[in-house]
Amino acid sequence: MQLVDTANDVVAAVKEWLEANWDPDLTVGEWWERFGASGWAAPGLPESCYGKGLPRSEVVRVQDAVSEFGALPAPAGLGLLLAAPTIATHGTDEQQERFVKPIVTGAQAWCQLFSEPGAGSDLAGLQCRAERDGDEWIITGQKVWTSGGQVADLGMLLARTNPDAPKHQGITYFAFDMKQPGVEVRPLRELTGRALFNEVFISEARVSNSAIIGGANNGWAVANTTLAFERAGLGAGGGSAGASAAVPGTIAGDLGRRAGDMVRARARGGAGGPGGLAGTSPLLQAVAKQVGANTDPLIRQDLARLYTLTEIGRYLTLRQKALRAAGSDLPGIGNIAKLSMSTILRLSRDLGLRLLGPRGTLHAYDTAGTEELTKLPGGRFGGMITEMALFAQAPQIYGGTDEIQHNILGERVLGLPKEPNNDKVTPFRDLPRS
Repeated sequence: MQLVDTANDVVAAVKEWLEANWDPDLTVGEWWERFGASGWAAPGLPESCYGKGLPRSEVVRVQDAVSEFGALPAPAGLGLLLAAPTIATHGTDEQQERFVKPIVTGAQAWCQLFSEPGAGSDLAGLQCRAERDGDEWIITGQKVWTSGGQVADLGMLLARTNPDAPKHQGITYFAFDMKQPGVEVRPLRELTGRALFNEVFISEARVSNSAIIGGANNGWAVANTTLAFERAGLGAGGGSAGASAAVPGTIAGDLGRRAGDMVRARARGGAGGPGGLAGTSPLLQAVAKQVGANTDPLIRQDLARLYTLTEIGRYLTLRQKALRAAGSDLPGIGNIAKLSMSTILRLSRDLGLRLLGPRGTLHAYDTAGTEELTKLPGGRFGGMITEMALFAQAPQIYGGTDEIQHNILGERVLGLPKEPNNDKVTPFRDLPRS
């Protein structure tokens, strides 16, 4: 299959394919099978992994074209965002066929089993253990902040396989079956009232030796690949997977539904990213006009700052694309984008609450309350602003805290000295526990 070369060719090619193949009367599973096999569902993946080998900026164009056409977008979630590109990078040919195809066709949903109660910012301090038992490993431990764990078929699991090695060297990365005995998922209720995250308790669950990604005790290198994709995908200017009302995998129950019924409209512009970063600036501009604050010089100044930051995020992505086309790279771009996203969300939170005034102290957790609050200043946008404000604390923590991003940029990009410790040479079992 020959790769398309220009933006116009990409858009024309995907629209031509959609004209010939989109059928709203297919089930979600049937449509995603067709879409995923074509390479257009995950065009950023290599051709050998059901992709087109396109750069991120062209992936965004493909997502836009699918949305504008009115077809059901690709299966969203951590499978497509993190697991598939990681396995495409580190997995064997057999693993790529075994795991990537069900991701791009929506047949299986994934979650990320990295963080633990005592190993968040210091991820390499994880204590979930994997003990060899013939051709299998027995897993015991606890994970936390697991997005989508309640609907996941598989998880990207980090477990300690060699406690006698230094802590970064004794970790292994597994493709882990979430639907087996010994796995318990408990939702964590957030400030917003939602439960996007979960705790996962694993008690003597099993995983095959053939499900190790990147080799035994090499999990830290594989995990860093996943984290790089996560930071790039979450960061300002990183784009976002096409939105869909359908959830991939066997647990959510959407695969048998009519594809045309699961399409929902979405707006895109500017920087993209989580929390609707692209739409935040125009949203807050509209609210400022609605409440009569658009002539306030301080409000105007922050609206301009917000618009500027989202544009910088977009241009950062374009800059990286140009550098890669020239055979170069921008060190730390994923970390910079992640920090930018956190800054944008904090500014959006503060500005939005200033615009709402006392209304900003009220947030509804049910339909009746939401409808009642639309009568107050901010109207239907008020609930969007208060939810964004409540959620704004999370992005500066998940995907690596802002402090960790600064450390990585300082140490790995600027070459600043690390804090002195013996982590690189001391066996993990001999390290002090907090």
